[in-house]
Amino acid sequence: MTFGLMLILSLKQMIWCIAFRDINPQAPSHFLVVPKKPISMLDNIQEEDSKLLGHLLITAKKVAAQENLTSGYRLVINNGEQGCQSVYHFHIDVLGGREMEWPPG
Repeated sequence: MTFGLMLILSLKQMIWCIAFRDINPQAPSHFLVVPKKPISMLDNIQEEDSKLLGHLLITAKKVAAQENLTSGYRLVINNGEQGCQSVYHFHIDVLGGREMEWPPG
């Protein structure tokens, strides 16, 4: 997906990240929170990225409220091949709008 397309689908544009709807949703509400800093995967995050990670979580919370996910939602971070990572730019999937199952995967 190109950055230009992400802007068209954008739910929230922040200083450090962008949130947009997933093009292959797995729930009635499924959006991604993606840092603007290029980080390929969770394993490559450094100690100095801790403030950025907090910002991503706060953004996920704000967009979930904007999407009226008042009954709950799930945050997912896939890491590496066995973690089912298909896009190698770190991001948080936020899924809601239905009851989630446990265990996942």
